[in-house]
Amino acid sequence: MCRLRILTILVIRIEMVQLKLNNFLHHFVAQPKAIAPLVTFRILFGGLMAFGGIRFVQNGWIEKLYLEPSFFFKYYGFEWVEALGQTGMYFVFALIIVSAIMIALGFLYKLATVVFFLSFSYVELIDATNYLNHYYLVCLLAFLLILLPAHRAFSLDVKLGLTQAKTHIPAWCINILIFQFCVVYTFAGIAKLNSEWLFRAMPMAIWLPERSNIPVLGYFFSFKWVAYFFSWAGAFYDLSISYFLLHKFSRPIAYFFVVVFHLLTKLLFNIGLFPFIMIFGTLIFFSAPFHQKLLGLIGYNVTQETKHLPFKFKSIVVPFLGLYIAFQVLFPLRHWLYPSDVLWSEEGYRFAWRVMLVEKNGRAIFEVSDTKSNRKSEIINAYHLTDFQEKQMAIQPDFILQYAHYLAQIHQEKYGIDKPSVHAKVNVALNGRSSQVLIEPTVDLSTLNDGLHHKKWILDYK
Repeated sequence: MCRLRILTILVIRIEMVQLKLNNFLHHFVAQPKAIAPLVTFRILFGGLMAFGGIRFVQNGWIEKLYLEPSFFFKYYGFEWVEALGQTGMYFVFALIIVSAIMIALGFLYKLATVVFFLSFSYVELIDATNYLNHYYLVCLLAFLLILLPAHRAFSLDVKLGLTQAKTHIPAWCINILIFQFCVVYTFAGIAKLNSEWLFRAMPMAIWLPERSNIPVLGYFFSFKWVAYFFSWAGAFYDLSISYFLLHKFSRPIAYFFVVVFHLLTKLLFNIGLFPFIMIFGTLIFFSAPFHQKLLGLIGYNVTQETKHLPFKFKSIVVPFLGLYIAFQVLFPLRHWLYPSDVLWSEEGYRFAWRVMLVEKNGRAIFEVSDTKSNRKSEIINAYHLTDFQEKQMAIQPDFILQYAHYLAQIHQEKYGIDKPSVHAKVNVALNGRSSQVLIEPTVDLSTLNDGLHHKKWILDYK
């Protein structure tokens, strides 16, 4: 009798959990929501990306980053990605600009999103020294847009009869974008919970005094307490802003702080389009009526006839969302798998929303030896790398290893050295401290392989 009662209670509990799960899935995944927020996001994202592409071409960055270098650093697993020649690279950027404009207009939207995602991702995979957090964010947002029906209203596709207009879409189409911005902010905040940021105000204590020439604000940047204020305020902002944006009562004032925060970072630091991506992107948190009024300024009309886009492919969408969310939550935490200090070794550093956390300067001296004749030669890095590449290489162990393999290869091919060995003396200064040796100088780097495993030849930070 007692067992039957326990079993009955267990069944009831399971049914309750299942009911709550179904309610959750309905509210956040399947429930119809007005499409207007997604339309705003499509227009602003496409327009900003087109502007960014044009800006890239006008500033001559194609030549500087993709045509001048003779060697490119790669992400692990993407060593096969190579740069095209001058014509090819300009063609790729033309694809980026044109496809971004097509996304904004909602013209051949599905094709445009695929082309933009592939072309933009290709450019970012060519050389890992160009990595920036917001480039990674753009890739993720572009990937999501491929899956989202952002062209189902106020688009050329609808106007030309290429697709049917819809007023409402499944909730996940908007919530997945909200989630993505919450991830960026939350993990940026978590990354700031370290002693360097909180108790030494680093690197703000280095950066702010360098900007003392800014009118009005610059006077205050020479005071140490200001660096601590910026550090603690930045951590609080990143950790809490998503919560305040999610709630209707606090959303307007929270968005005001979004605008102020990102415009201030744009004024103080050279971080490209990231502030505008966040200012425009976080509008997705606002309600449909807000977006309908906003779009009404450019001719958007709210139809009285409700047309729902049905929630299809539940057996595919729900597992995909689960996997995507799990990846976005777990991948930034992978540095916990390494015994090293992530700010020093940078193992698990990238793709984890570690925004503006360190000031590192390094010097790397490479020596190539002929193991047969014992002849040695010191490498002049400027012969092989641009100034920007050399600066990035000297502070990142995986780049040091890649460069060592490149030096071994060219000494084999050009100078006929059968088995060259490559050693490096690398000193790095982290957040204003005295420089320390980064890697073991006695290790022949040409014999080591890159990978996701812990690199034991990286010395501990003291």
